[in-house]
Amino acid sequence: MGYIAGTLFGWESMARYANIVVEPPGPRARKVVEQDRRYIATTTKTSPVVAESASGGVVRDVDGNDLLDFASGIAVMNVGHSHPRVVKAVQEQAERLFHFAGTDFYYSAQVDLARRLASSVPGQCERKVFFSNSGTESIEAAMKLVRWNTGRERFIAFLGAFHGRTLGSLSLTASRPVQQERFFPTVPGAVHVPYAYCYRCAYGMEPSSCGAHCARVIEEVYFQYNVPPEEVAAIFLEPVQGEGGYIFPPKQFIKDMAAICRRHGILLVDDEVQAGMGRTGRMWAIEHFDVAPDILCTAKALGSGLPIAATIFPARLDMGHGAHSNTFGGNLLACASATATLDVIEEEGLIERAASLGEHLHRRLKELAELHEIIGDVRGLGLMQAIELVKDRETKEHAVMERESVITHAYKRGLILLPAGRSAIRLIPPLTVDKDFLDEGVEILDAALREVRK
Repeated sequence: MGYIAGTLFGWESMARYANIVVEPPGPRARKVVEQDRRYIATTTKTSPVVAESASGGVVRDVDGNDLLDFASGIAVMNVGHSHPRVVKAVQEQAERLFHFAGTDFYYSAQVDLARRLASSVPGQCERKVFFSNSGTESIEAAMKLVRWNTGRERFIAFLGAFHGRTLGSLSLTASRPVQQERFFPTVPGAVHVPYAYCYRCAYGMEPSSCGAHCARVIEEVYFQYNVPPEEVAAIFLEPVQGEGGYIFPPKQFIKDMAAICRRHGILLVDDEVQAGMGRTGRMWAIEHFDVAPDILCTAKALGSGLPIAATIFPARLDMGHGAHSNTFGGNLLACASATATLDVIEEEGLIERAASLGEHLHRRLKELAELHEIIGDVRGLGLMQAIELVKDRETKEHAVMERESVITHAYKRGLILLPAGRSAIRLIPPLTVDKDFLDEGVEILDAALREVRK
């Protein structure tokens, strides 16, 4: 039997999904965490969740607790954990062939997946695909593509951006100083400009009257005083900033970026690593803005947990033989998982489901904001939602420690959450969950917020 999930509107409801049998982290979890600290390199651990198994949107930890997963493995498990269709596809492929180096040899699984991905990207041109293993690799491939084709050496990226941690993509990343600390110099040529973070406008303007000033400033200021536009190979952008805080820009901002690129012969690179694969209620988040990118990068949810990424680009930009390659990109098991993932998204209508459920979750979070002054902003598209916590709604001072406490209290009640930006919490459950699952998560979040308010 589950615990009492919460009392959001003065009534109690029995949890359907979360079930806490031992206060987490339990003894088995604590032992694993201790061993992890001893043997595993320090990375970015957020919560002491020690998973043993998972199905759909529920994770069972090593102590037998069932937890609602509102993190989805960092936006990876869009079709849910261990979807039977994906499991079967991987098993069947493993029985035939694990690996055959698709960059040096040939197999149809890679071709078939590339054909589907190429046809999914907005725009009319013929496209090709370069497969790799992670989001950062897909960005690195795009960086090489744009330099190889344009002969230009500069890039424009945005404050708050996260494009990866290898030295090339790291030069574009600007979401936290710790990501850059002690790694300078990175790849030269990246210039960062403010993103359209309207809740905290860098220019102190209002979106209703600014005329997308943060886009205009690129031509009116940066190109006039600092960056020769004829030296810019590409603008790299996330249509929704992920690690930077789940920032959703006005439509005009993205459209202006595309127009700037067209005027100056600059390529537009769309980083969909976190926002893509149906998460926002469209296959690709950039579709919300009626813009067709030159290059699109995807990873995370593409493989439903197996490492695969794709850089999708116009065929005319293909590089010469030997210019770029790898060993494991487009691995057969990953291709099988990715193809099955696309099948599930299409056949189960998960894009439309994400849009509908996203409206429900957004509405519930707005209701939650009416009860908790600490919630300064609620924002999102589809099942890519976030709340930003502030100490004061007028000053918008970041509630950093409070955010960490909310995540901890939610975890102890059976809800897995992830931070984003300086004081935001992202809510990114699998696209396969139902409204009851979302409501239960909101009720647990309410309880955690109440605990922090004490």
